[in-house]
Amino acid sequence: MTEDEIETSDSEELYEKLALTIDKGQEPLRIDKFLMSRIEGATRNKIQQAIDEEMVLVNEKPVKNNYKVKAFDKIVVYDDRSPETSEIVPENIPLNIQYEDDDIMIINKPAGMVVHPGSGNPNGTLVNGVAYHLLQQNPGLDETELNRFGLVHRIDKNTTGLLVMAKNKNAMTLLAKQFFNHTVHRRYIALVWGDFEQDEGTITAHVGRHLRFRKLFTAYPDGDHGKDAITHYKVLERFNYVTLVECRLETGRTHQIRVHMQLIGHPLFNDDFYGGDRIVRGTVFTKYKQFVDNCFNLCKRQALHAKELGFIHPTTKQEMFFESAVPEDMEAVIDKWRKYLGHKES
Repeated sequence: MTEDEIETSDSEELYEKLALTIDKGQEPLRIDKFLMSRIEGATRNKIQQAIDEEMVLVNEKPVKNNYKVKAFDKIVVYDDRSPETSEIVPENIPLNIQYEDDDIMIINKPAGMVVHPGSGNPNGTLVNGVAYHLLQQNPGLDETELNRFGLVHRIDKNTTGLLVMAKNKNAMTLLAKQFFNHTVHRRYIALVWGDFEQDEGTITAHVGRHLRFRKLFTAYPDGDHGKDAITHYKVLERFNYVTLVECRLETGRTHQIRVHMQLIGHPLFNDDFYGGDRIVRGTVFTKYKQFVDNCFNLCKRQALHAKELGFIHPTTKQEMFFESAVPEDMEAVIDKWRKYLGHKES
């Protein structure tokens, strides 16, 4: 049997728990009994509840508890828990909500905001703000429920742009499935170091935690570690020393764009994790260095923005598409490079 257990901390797509393919020697066995033997700490009641809620798919379809697994079945189990087990404390934090209905919220996240509580960030996060927002709408809401619903993907602290949040369990489940099936449209805008030989291309290399420095992620082109990751890129504008590109995610691994761009020699501009916070292209002479330092001061983070987000609405089944403007700090540094290039070419 091949088995792929997903660590939620290593993925932007937060709700996949287990994916496996049954080997050819498997005798017919009820799926609830089969999963009890594969998922540590699982009870039959919890598994049966997950099956009833269609959090378990066999060959991409929901099944009944008495379904008997057979050879070569492909099983996916979705996790129904928040990525953090700590209590979510509601906090009155301003949120830039672009769209909201009874099922979903679309939030435009600013730079510097952590998405959910974790080690070193127990509060002040986007999820804390969402919890407060939901309580204002539903004063009688049991606060323990706030730990269970909402977050189906995330973006880095210093990356700006669009996130979708689920407001109920049904929406969470159906959105999570779309992320797992890679049917969600996600388009990012990035300023990266260097010029590209090709106008567009695809980067395919597993992404996972660095084997020595656990806070960092790295690419594994041979697929010996990490999870599969695919990024499609297209050049938007060239400035000789840096390039403005769009990146479309086919998968959603933590730091995927940042790691993939570093892999091909084009780290994100001012990315202090992956080597973009120094001069990567161009001669280090006084005036140029001062210009780059001024650019770093304009955009004090990796120049990455989640610009577009599209998916199927979990209730109406209508196609939804959202777009957000590139934030002022990125626009300022892009314009500065644009003017610098014009000056150099004149």
